[in-house]
Amino acid sequence: MRSPTAPLPVSEEQRAVLERLIRSHTAPHRDVQRAWVLLMACDGFANTRIAEDVGVAAMTVKAWRDRFSEDGLKDFSSVRPGRGRKPSIPASKIEEIVDLTLHQTPQGETQWSCRTMAARAGVSPATVQRIWSARVWRRIASRRSSSQTTLASRRSSSMSSACI
Repeated sequence: MRSPTAPLPVSEEQRAVLERLIRSHTAPHRDVQRAWVLLMACDGFANTRIAEDVGVAAMTVKAWRDRFSEDGLKDFSSVRPGRGRKPSIPASKIEEIVDLTLHQTPQGETQWSCRTMAARAGVSPATVQRIWSARVWRRIASRRSSSQTTLASRRSSSMSSACI
């Protein structure tokens, strides 16, 4: 039979931070869960009991305990590298679409539509729209606002010279 898991050593400051976190109404749910796990671990509860009460896997409890033992509260709510959802669109495809949008136009047209870009790049129109919404339009808007500012300053300077 396995020996019981030892209570997790926690300083008073760390305990105060964890208790404040479990009472928070604005903290992310995952952070509140992690705080509950750590507080129960420092009170001496077994990993399986903590997992059952909090609603996570026993291996998750063990991993959070180990991480807290190593790092303390440093990077408490950060997700370790390699975890989480992987990008479904390769970075090369995104760069290709952004480059085509900014530097080329379709034959016989003045600008790209989602459908023509999707056909050219070999992705769905929804994918093109997501990429444009996230990246391209900010660049175009900033380029337009700077050119409009330049145009407005040229107009005002030519008008002031005409009035003299």
